[in-house]
Amino acid sequence: MTDPSLNAENLDWRARAREVADKYVRPVAWKYDRLQEYPWEVQARMKEYDLFKVFIPKEYGGLSGSALNLCLVVEELARACGGIGVGFAVNALGSFPLMVGGTEEQKQRYLPSIAAGDRLVAFGLSEKNAGSDAGGMATRAERTEGGWVLNGQKKWNTNGLVASLNTIFAVTDPASKSRRISAFLVDVPQPGFKIGKVEDKMGIRAIPVVEIDMEDLRLPETALLGGRAGMGFAHAMGTLDKARPGVAAQAVGCAQGALDFALLYATKRIQFGEPIVSKQMVQQLLADMAIEVEAARQLVHTAARHVDAGSPKTNKLAAMAKCFATDVAMKVTTDAVQVLGGYGFMRDYPVEKYMRDAKITQIYEGTNQVQRMVVARNLIKEAQELDALAAYFPIPESMR
Repeated sequence: MTDPSLNAENLDWRARAREVADKYVRPVAWKYDRLQEYPWEVQARMKEYDLFKVFIPKEYGGLSGSALNLCLVVEELARACGGIGVGFAVNALGSFPLMVGGTEEQKQRYLPSIAAGDRLVAFGLSEKNAGSDAGGMATRAERTEGGWVLNGQKKWNTNGLVASLNTIFAVTDPASKSRRISAFLVDVPQPGFKIGKVEDKMGIRAIPVVEIDMEDLRLPETALLGGRAGMGFAHAMGTLDKARPGVAAQAVGCAQGALDFALLYATKRIQFGEPIVSKQMVQQLLADMAIEVEAARQLVHTAARHVDAGSPKTNKLAAMAKCFATDVAMKVTTDAVQVLGGYGFMRDYPVEKYMRDAKITQIYEGTNQVQRMVVARNLIKEAQELDALAAYFPIPESMR
């Protein structure tokens, strides 16, 4: 079905990603979930179809650079496998700091190879004691002759086992509040950079999530993102605003994939002499699932369009999309398990995997509690624009 809100370019990216998902992702999704190994064969197909070029601007070897096109691709991949969907999307997350704050030389050095699919990227912000609180970061970078020395550890580094480029955030000025953190571009492998624990995860098992240990990791001055120290927090927040619609799209894909299987099952499963889809309670469940998925999809697309337009509303809408779509994904995938009943709880059927893959979307790139804080802060700012309504809701003198 044609979506009138999407143009020809959007539809082409969606069709391209859907072909990769149906031909190459879906047949191996369960295999890599069990093995908990990176799907190199799928990554090769993504390169073949130029999917990595969707989030890189044309002047750096890409074909799009559009957040909306990225969301369309991620949704289709996650519809087949949430883990492989995020394995693709995290390359955009790791690349966005370059686009947000990199120097022209840094962009020319790295972005073309990322667009070609020759260089996988990871994003190193979180630490054991600095998840939602990025200000609690302990990894240190100290200036030395000709460059920097990094010491510390990063936690929950998605793609870290396979990435050849890491965007690493570290404290460069402990005394500063606003300019405390800087970002660095770290090519690997190299001395001082070591992969630590490889996490055993509930979901997104096809993609490695690891700890990274840095001990006297020496970097040249050119590794400092943007060539200016103290800009790391701004780079991180700008990156997350651009990336959160992609996480939301992953959630929509998981939800849609689970809905697809629930609907198919409901039309085939015979109970009391007829398909369970004929039962009113099952119809209501499926209808609510479909409504929620479509509402989430449209909010994601709206947020992505604001990213592409450089809108001042991006921060609020990206948080809204991430929060709403990921909550929807958890609800819809859980409801899909319910539709399948006992079969849904078994690994013979794919809906339990969608539920496992969906859960992390409520947590990473800012928990949904944090997203609600972001939305609320924006609303408080906007409240100043509502003074004209005060005449209709007079405030008692005792409250002034």
